[in-house]
This record gives sequence, C-alpha cells and structure tokens, in this order.
Amino acid sequence: MNEMDKISIVTISYNQCHFLQECICSVLEQQHEKIEYIVVDPGSTDGSRDLIKSYGDKITKTIFEPDDGPADGLAKGFAQATGSIFAYLNADDRFAPGAFSFAGNFFSTHHDIDVLCGAINIIDGKGKASLRKRTADLFNVRDYAAGICTVGQQATFFRADAYRRAGGFNPKNKIIWDGELLVDLALSGARFEVENKVLGDFRIYEESITGSQRHKKKYDLEMTRLQKKIADSGVALRTPLRTSLARLTYKTNFFRHLKYLTAR
Repeated sequence: MNEMDKISIVTISYNQCHFLQECICSVLEQQHEKIEYIVVDPGSTDGSRDLIKSYGDKITKTIFEPDDGPADGLAKGFAQATGSIFAYLNADDRFAPGAFSFAGNFFSTHHDIDVLCGAINIIDGKGKASLRKRTADLFNVRDYAAGICTVGQQATFFRADAYRRAGGFNPKNKIIWDGELLVDLALSGARFEVENKVLGDFRIYEESITGSQRHKKKYDLEMTRLQKKIADSGVALRTPLRTSLARLTYKTNFFRHLKYLTAR
C-alpha cells in the first residue's frame, strides 16, 4: 500500500441519529489499510453530534458548520479529502462488508477506469434487505436523460482526480446531486465500469426522499435542467415518443431483472 491507495469517504449527517451508528460502523469496520473518514454535520439536534464525537480519532475529520444543503456539505468534505479514491454515504445508508478492499483492488488493476459502479441491496427502515439486489447500468448521459440509467450511489467509487476534473458537486442541487455528479463526470471524460458485486445498502423508508416522493416536483425541475445541460453539451436526446418507448423497454427488460438475481 502507498498514499495513492487511500480511500476517502464523506458522510453527510443531519438528524439521522437512529441510523447513523450503522452507517459509521459500515465504514470503520472495512478491511482496508488506508481509510480517511470525514463526517459533515451542519447542525443536528437529535444527538448525532454526540455520537460522532464519541468515535474520537477513528473519524479522521469532522466538519461541524452550517451548509447550504447536502451537496454543499459533500463539497466541503471532499475539499479536505486527501485520498486517491473517493466515495460518499448518506447517514441512513451503509457500505457492504469488503466494499473498500474490492474497490481498492479494482482501481489498482483497472488503471483506465475512473468510476466503479457496483450493485446494492435495498433495505428498509429496520435494515431488512429485499430479496433482489440492484445492479448498476453502465452510465451514459443520453440514457440518464431518458430515465433509463440506474446507478446505486452507495456502491459508487471514483478517482479523486476525475472528481476534481468534473468540478465536484453542484451546491445548488438539493435533490439529485448524486445524478448531477455522474453527469458531470461523464461529460468531463470519466470512464465508467460496472461490477456485479454488492458494495452498499440503500435504505428506503417512508421519511426518506426516495421513499416519500414529497420532492417529486423539485426532482422534475432538476431533471429538466440536467437534460438541458446534457443537450447543450452536444448529446442528441431522444424525442418524447422515443423516450416513452425506451422507458417501457427498460422497465420490461427480462434480462435486466434477471441480472438483479445474480449480484453477489
């Protein structure tokens, strides 16, 4: 191992104390020699900060200051990161055991790849996993604009230099900051690869953004903006009819659903 093998993880935490310990432990219990763990909390009032402090220097850095939302918090965290491989985790999600070793080995043997997208478990509020896994699609911006490209953020690792070349997170994006980062990575020339290995757990429950659907209108507005960004970059988007047909084909693709059953 050398300095280039360090994996930097940023967790954004805000009033998720109920899940936070699982999240933190999923990072600290990884078997990888060099882990830098940065936790960002802009002002939790539910005991999260006390929990974070209780880990002492096991957490490399803490950022306890106000921010302008999750993407801004992540940007602040990664601005202080010193590893060559980056990943991030919401306080209510988890990394899978062995994820860091797998990612580290992957990047050490795939020098031409900038972004690794693994598979995920879908878990509920109690941590119970659904029967099927979710595998990532090979990311491309045209499919993402059509809503037919799925990537699990909890199983995504990327090179630090690719992140910086892409400009990092857009602090103004309050809904799909993860999707916009992937778009910016792709538009800046990052090379993606998919592995059928479970690297993270994505928690969906009633109060989460995905589970509640309470931000659908804002989500649609952000997607429209991202579609324009993609089109302005010179990518030819599908027509509305072709988009609808592509979504139907994607939804009913037997082989895509079969692949979910083979994730390991």
